[in-house]
Amino acid sequence: MFQAATIKHIAQALSVSPSTVSRALRDSHEVSTDTKKLVLEYAKKINYRSNPNAQSLKSRRSNAIGVLVADVANSFFSQAINGIESVAYDKGYHVIITQSHDRYDREVINMEHLANRSVDGLLISMSSQTTDYNHVTDLHQKGLPMVFFDRIIDEVDTFKVTTDNVQSAFEATSLLLEKGFRQIGFLGNAPQLSITIDRLKGYGDALKRYGLGPHPDLVSYCYEGGRNYDEVKMAITALFSSEPPMDALLIGSDQISTEAVRVLTTFDNPRKVTIIGFSNSEVIDLWSPRISYIRQNAVEMGKIAAQKLIALIESKYPVHEFETTLVSSELHFLNENIKE
Repeated sequence: MFQAATIKHIAQALSVSPSTVSRALRDSHEVSTDTKKLVLEYAKKINYRSNPNAQSLKSRRSNAIGVLVADVANSFFSQAINGIESVAYDKGYHVIITQSHDRYDREVINMEHLANRSVDGLLISMSSQTTDYNHVTDLHQKGLPMVFFDRIIDEVDTFKVTTDNVQSAFEATSLLLEKGFRQIGFLGNAPQLSITIDRLKGYGDALKRYGLGPHPDLVSYCYEGGRNYDEVKMAITALFSSEPPMDALLIGSDQISTEAVRVLTTFDNPRKVTIIGFSNSEVIDLWSPRISYIRQNAVEMGKIAAQKLIALIESKYPVHEFETTLVSSELHFLNENIKE
């Protein structure tokens, strides 16, 4: 069984006391230069590393932050984590990543696990199943620093970072309207999620600008966030069979965009519908059928969220003023999808 080198090992090997080794490693003036050199050389030889648990007892910090996301296989979340890690590691923090797989029970367990491991703070993106936020508010009330990103909630007063979802959906829907589309559908994630609420609002605002309104048969949701292929297939089938006939579709979720394309490959002669979907997939240009897409700046979002959390953790005084940072997105429209 592996055993890490300890101060006691060094002390026994050099026939000195553990306290002398400890002082030498801290470069204390109480230890002679020769002894320091002897201790440091031997510590390097046996690959000694200071005990982070002991350090955390002294500093009352673990120098670790917990991250809760739906799924690291989702390109958006993997990119956001890259941004988080780039900031955290530069500031001397370790990152512990957990996945809810869009399940409420898993999110609760993961959050409790991270809190029990004494992380210094949490970066949270809510699961699509979560409608009860007591597990979050309880930890926040106990003083655990937390910052929300992407899928945010109003129930906790703290820093939040997300895409400018209203504007992103507004611009995408407006572009479709400018191209001549009028029966535009919307397929969103679970309806209580902030990203769904905001993207649906942007979609509706654009329609309203043209004197139109969302047709109830052209708005649908995937409550499992695109994880259930059959749920996505049912929603896509209903939208493509709608009356009045849908001529364009805005998909408000990365995972649902991916699954929607999979569903469409099974249709024999699908109705010609122009699609714009939120997606950060690295291979979206290889998809068939091809769709236009909204790419979120996930790396930047992760960086900002990590910076906000570390500022909370290291603040010497209580922080009472918070803000929600909106990050812009990029719309990539395929000219081949222009209505004829």
